[in-house]
Amino acid sequence: MTEIKNAVALVTGGSRGVGRALVEELYARGAAKVYATARDPRTVTHPDAVPVALEVTDAASVAAAAEQAPDVTVLVNNAGALVNASFLGSPLEDVRREFETNFYGPLRVTRAFAPIIERNGGGHILTVHSVLSWLGLAGSYSASKAALWSQTNSLRLELLPHGITVTGLHMGYVDTDMTDGEDVPKADPRDIAKAALDGVEANDHEVLADDITRWAKAGLSGDLAALYPQLTR
Repeated sequence: MTEIKNAVALVTGGSRGVGRALVEELYARGAAKVYATARDPRTVTHPDAVPVALEVTDAASVAAAAEQAPDVTVLVNNAGALVNASFLGSPLEDVRREFETNFYGPLRVTRAFAPIIERNGGGHILTVHSVLSWLGLAGSYSASKAALWSQTNSLRLELLPHGITVTGLHMGYVDTDMTDGEDVPKADPRDIAKAALDGVEANDHEVLADDITRWAKAGLSGDLAALYPQLTR
């Protein structure tokens, strides 16, 4: 079991959306300190959070954040980008940019903080994926989240001997800035945060936070046409 009470956590992308909800829920569960990162730390609004500047695509910025937070025991890799580049129609640089943020960004942060967590006696990493890790409907975004899912599965095994357990969080549409303009049912970020931290406290390998995510994960073992009805037309 992972104890959130009295833990010291760092949440990347902690100034808005799911990240902000995770900061709030960590404090609600008794975390001793929460570092909330953002490109502009002035956007961190939680009164108790410790704002930290972080650009996950910049190795120097990641190293600086690690120096500022030497007491972390719980890391939340939440920061991400939605470029949604087309593999056929968009510049390759747009695809690379999405992978730099959504794949290499969490890897940089994990590599920087894993030794810190181990020195502090072990702990937990929560990495935020998406239902689109399993559905190739959003071009480079889906591909970057699928790659992040694979990265998390590998890191879970690599980190286990270091006393660090890993949870992957998957969800569909959530009511955040990223989904503005989408006329679809959306989950409340606070509900996602609660489900995620329930999973952390239980040391669950994965949290499937809503029905569409559970449907998509179950569909991976079936015929592709069940996930992609376009293939039957």
